[in-house]
Amino acid sequence: MPAFAAVDLGATSGRVTRGEIVDGRFILDEVHRFTHEPFDAGTGGLLWQWDEIVNQVKIGLKKAMDLGPLDSAGIDSWAVDYGFLTSDDQLIGSVHCYRDGRTDGVLESVTAQVGRERIYSTTGIQFLFFNTIYQLVSAIGTPEYISAAKFLLLPDLLNNYLVGSATSEITNASTTQLLDATSRQWDFDLIEELNLRTDIFPELHEAGELLGKISGHGAIDGLPIVAVASHDTASAVAGIPLRLDGKSAYISSGTWSLIGVEVDSPITTELALAENVTNELGFGGTVRLLKNVTGFWLLEECRRNWRLNGNEYSPEQLIELANQIEIGKFLIDPDDPRFAAPGEMPERIASYCKEKKLTVPETPAEFARCIYDSLALAYARTIRKISLVSGKEIETIHVVGGGSANDLLNQLTADATGCEVLAGPVEATVMGNLAAQAIAVGAVSDLVQARELIGRSVILKRFDPVAGIDWESMQNRLKLNN
Repeated sequence: MPAFAAVDLGATSGRVTRGEIVDGRFILDEVHRFTHEPFDAGTGGLLWQWDEIVNQVKIGLKKAMDLGPLDSAGIDSWAVDYGFLTSDDQLIGSVHCYRDGRTDGVLESVTAQVGRERIYSTTGIQFLFFNTIYQLVSAIGTPEYISAAKFLLLPDLLNNYLVGSATSEITNASTTQLLDATSRQWDFDLIEELNLRTDIFPELHEAGELLGKISGHGAIDGLPIVAVASHDTASAVAGIPLRLDGKSAYISSGTWSLIGVEVDSPITTELALAENVTNELGFGGTVRLLKNVTGFWLLEECRRNWRLNGNEYSPEQLIELANQIEIGKFLIDPDDPRFAAPGEMPERIASYCKEKKLTVPETPAEFARCIYDSLALAYARTIRKISLVSGKEIETIHVVGGGSANDLLNQLTADATGCEVLAGPVEATVMGNLAAQAIAVGAVSDLVQARELIGRSVILKRFDPVAGIDWESMQNRLKLNN
């Protein structure tokens, strides 16, 4: 039986899952899970505990191998963050978190310098303050930048540590806002316009390549590493059993909600720029036309704040409490910049509501209700924009990832968008990671067959829209339905 290990690194937790193909289905066994979060190093900035993340990945791979032989392993992670390396592949300094304040104001200065139209015309990437383009510009002149021989995004950085590979996988590279989405190569003209060093940009590879075998790490030595779609959302979308009618969208629901459709080529029209949609490259030559919307980050930061104050609430408790609160009474824009940084989230939400003359939540139940309703509204706005830009009539939304287990938000999403919602698989990212490996070793032929296999491996839960709530009135209250 073909067997693989999928390493999936999210912005708050990581896991290693062993996957086997048995009787035409993926059978998953999560063998290792760990939590992590960035820490404030003071003048050093907001940093990831990178050494600990690497150590936990090695522990997980060992556990997966202990259960039997593996054909390969593959690594995906969140996007945009990177590490600088010396010429002999030693990490220079620390790995910054994308929420670090060093990029404050950089997006504005960069776009003033070269123009939004110039950047978007080739990269097709949504303007977000934390994109790699702004992180690298903010690093110019630092000792780490000056001494670097190359930079690698996080999955590539880990692959380099394990097998010595020094190239970058294309799906994650596209999120940097420095890649030409049409040629699928670095946009060196843009890089030079920004006075960035061209010599630190690595060669690129597509998902599906064998990168090498692990060496120098003891018990896990000899394990082949395959390049999967290394941006976790790219793996998640590859892991969705999408309907082939062209009327399906997806929401990859976790810390962030990634909302979009799969298209054959980048869409970089004036309308796409105006709506700030992104064209991230996907597995098998596809393009993911999507927008980033703040997701469960809001609720997790509230939970962290309450926990620090001696009050622990599980996600299940908050769903139950939120169900007791009037729908639409409390609303925010999840993407307001004040919600981007960690810390004191309930206070920030309350401050937003006071400033906008909206009803202010006070209890955990009211904050949870506020977040769920506001996310559903944001999803509806975004689906409308994606449909407009792509020209696709969207009738079905596939919700995948951890958020797909939240029945309350799934029903709200169906109601707010007027679309059928199919929830699952929760493990879409792992499924997509495993699918890329299975294709690479010849266990399945292509993405179509892999998605058929995934479809047989999961049971999707359906939510039909229910009328009766005036969602347009809620949008109008927020003054965001333009």
